[in-house]
Amino acid sequence: MNSTDGKTGPRFAPVILAGGSGTRFWPRSRRAHAKQVLALDGNRTMIQQTMDRLLPLASAKNIWVVTNHLLDKVIAEQLLPVPRGNILSEPAARNTAPACALAAFLLEPTEPDTIIGIFPSDHVIKDQARFDEVIRAGVALAASGERIVVLGVPPTRAETGYGYIELGETLDASTVPCGDLPVRRVKRFTEKPDKARAEQFVASGNYIWNSGMFLWSARTLANAIREHCPQMAPLLEKIAAAHKLDQRANFESLFAEVYPLCQNISIDYAVLEPRSAKGEMASEIYCLPADFAWNDLGTWTSLHEHIANCSPEEAALVNVCDGANTQSIIIDAKGNYVFAQGKTVALVGVNNLVVVETPDALLITTRERSQDTSKVVEELKARGRYDLI
Repeated sequence: MNSTDGKTGPRFAPVILAGGSGTRFWPRSRRAHAKQVLALDGNRTMIQQTMDRLLPLASAKNIWVVTNHLLDKVIAEQLLPVPRGNILSEPAARNTAPACALAAFLLEPTEPDTIIGIFPSDHVIKDQARFDEVIRAGVALAASGERIVVLGVPPTRAETGYGYIELGETLDASTVPCGDLPVRRVKRFTEKPDKARAEQFVASGNYIWNSGMFLWSARTLANAIREHCPQMAPLLEKIAAAHKLDQRANFESLFAEVYPLCQNISIDYAVLEPRSAKGEMASEIYCLPADFAWNDLGTWTSLHEHIANCSPEEAALVNVCDGANTQSIIIDAKGNYVFAQGKTVALVGVNNLVVVETPDALLITTRERSQDTSKVVEELKARGRYDLI
């Protein structure tokens, strides 16, 4: 299937969501230099890796990026193949629903059958061939009707920081255009359950993690917003109409005026949960397996596991000393992650620590509590220390 130009298959337009500030990666991640524009695990930044992953599936001219004014210039510099006009800077943070829907309303008037793919800018995927196979199957499935396709990650632990998808009926392979890939209907979405509930989900074997990657036609998503977020739809239609006129100054002025009026809500709460409430058969939500060695690098702990290339259990025994020209001395220590540029780092008798040094800040926490690093950013805001965020 050629998903680039639509001549022999559906036109595919990936949308990269890059507006976050990556607070759980403080102090390396800051508002003006957030996680997605950092090279956390190599020479290419997270958003460059995202683009690289998508270019075999879509032309650069069909890739869109939704970010903010603090990051748009550096993202444009890092994603040179993507047209500058395809990098949209939100005038106000409004979560993922308006960001996803904006692309749908821009494309729907002239290209309603274009399949939009939603891709966070900070994922790591090791199996490119399997990723290509799953996305191509998802594009074909989304193009076969008014269908919403979600990608679900097989869970490896009772994670409370992810949303969960309850799986329904397995579809007969002859009824869907997905080759040998298993396709399941979706029963419901549950966003970030507590520990006990997460353990129940994983034990049942019928729940998977919501990867945050979705596929749907421009028409399907725009109509879903009209149905489930009726106050948001006319705002995005107005923005799309101004964008079509191709008068940059007028568009930016109206965008800045209208977009902040959109509801501040995630795509999960705005569309997926109310749509799934219609019932497994009526919702037209389908799930494909995101079994391509996925990691969302959501915390210092997950980065530790990723660099160590091991399971969470094995990571408890492995030390990672990261940063250019960093030397390490390790004595009776295990399970630690340290980032310190050009320093000699000595670990003596300590286990499961996260230590991250930048020129103006030092973070010390445990692997277990690294998800709470975002609370430091909230405290800095409360103290008015915007120079540190």
